[in-house]
Amino acid sequence: MNAYLIPAESVVVTEEIKKSRFITYLEHTDGIAEAKNFIQTIKHKYPDARHHCWAYVAGRPDDCQKLGFSDDGEPTGTAGKPMITQLLASHIGEITVVVVRYFGGIKLGTGGLVRAYGNSVQHALNLLNTQQKVLQKYYLIHCEYAHIKMIEKLIKQLAGQILAREYSENVILEISLPINVEQKFADKLRNLSRGALNLTPKS
Repeated sequence: MNAYLIPAESVVVTEEIKKSRFITYLEHTDGIAEAKNFIQTIKHKYPDARHHCWAYVAGRPDDCQKLGFSDDGEPTGTAGKPMITQLLASHIGEITVVVVRYFGGIKLGTGGLVRAYGNSVQHALNLLNTQQKVLQKYYLIHCEYAHIKMIEKLIKQLAGQILAREYSENVILEISLPINVEQKFADKLRNLSRGALNLTPKS
């Protein structure tokens, strides 16, 4: 997977189901630490709510090492599981959802809860704007000062970035490149420099 969709903005949706109020928050979270911080932020925002159920896909959509979910006191399997199911079906990465529930006095039953939590996430996903994230790789280029302008132009052409520069007798550039242009960049770099320059993967 060289690229995947991530949230471009936050989404908040509020709906009432049999007098219970469900407040759904979707957020871009890059990594498990960010996901957990976001969950805590929502819990602190609604300290009097009965439940703060959550689910996250904190990395690539196909990375099963960065998934998590919780029923937060609801009957087992009625909240977190339908929520993570909706996230996985969306094929969106780096996303966390928290559904805050204020109990309205009418029990929904296990089937009703599964539908309520699953539908809450689905409604929020329907409103979500996404953007594409292209995976990056990181490299070093050792070059002479005369090569810098040529390298800068090549990096710009292939949507890369210069992350750091170290100047001494020669120059060391730390760069990032979209993972799918690595070979093209390396070939062009060698051709333009007549074999003098190479990409070195950053360890």
